[in-house]
Amino acid sequence: MSDTFDHIIINGRPGGGKSELIDFIRNTPLEKRKELFHIGEMVFEDDFVWLWEKFQEDDMWESLGYERLYSRTHKLGYVQFDDQKSGHPLLDLCCQKFNVAIKKKYLSNPDFYKDHTLFIEFARGMADGGYKHVYDLLDDEILKRSVILYIKVSFEESKRKNDARYKEWEKGSILSHSLPEESLLRFSSADDWEELTGGKETGFINIRGIEIPFVTMPNEPELTSGPELDARYSRALTLLKNLVK
Repeated sequence: MSDTFDHIIINGRPGGGKSELIDFIRNTPLEKRKELFHIGEMVFEDDFVWLWEKFQEDDMWESLGYERLYSRTHKLGYVQFDDQKSGHPLLDLCCQKFNVAIKKKYLSNPDFYKDHTLFIEFARGMADGGYKHVYDLLDDEILKRSVILYIKVSFEESKRKNDARYKEWEKGSILSHSLPEESLLRFSSADDWEELTGGKETGFINIRGIEIPFVTMPNEPELTSGPELDARYSRALTLLKNLVK
């Protein structure tokens, strides 16, 4: 890897601060960003876009008189069906979409990594199909270039932030992607991260013999600006960079 990260897999509970961290770093001047956060020009792959497309396809199916395939509507948007008998096929499909998109757009272009950092974002804190399941589905070549930053908040904080985002949603805020209560419980109440990492702050997760550096960044109490927030992000990303061989 170069002086900047190639891939950062960014995980954490809904409302835990993933979007806020990305927004903060994106608004940091590039040279300072490289120095403090080891991040170049930022590019993003987030499976929320693919999920939303499927939910909108459901609207189209329904308008044609067919049954919805993936979701039902909710005042906040949609609630994804949860078919326990067949696992989580739509979420697994998104993992394959990560593989296809990243291979096509980034891994096939080595020059991309000279001055760019790719953020790969998803939330999978379910007890029956959590982060370990997703990492197992990601391609080896993606994992070899990746580090993982897990933003840690409690379920209570996740719920508080989600409720606050609903208020912002009503005002049209860019950070307003609030989840319905049942979706929040599904993606936030259970979380396999502590089990996966043994509760460590830093270390490596072994997937098929690939050692992936990780850092757990506590994100409570919430900070919205100031040197303390800068220090929190800088410390976590420096710890992460120090793990890269």
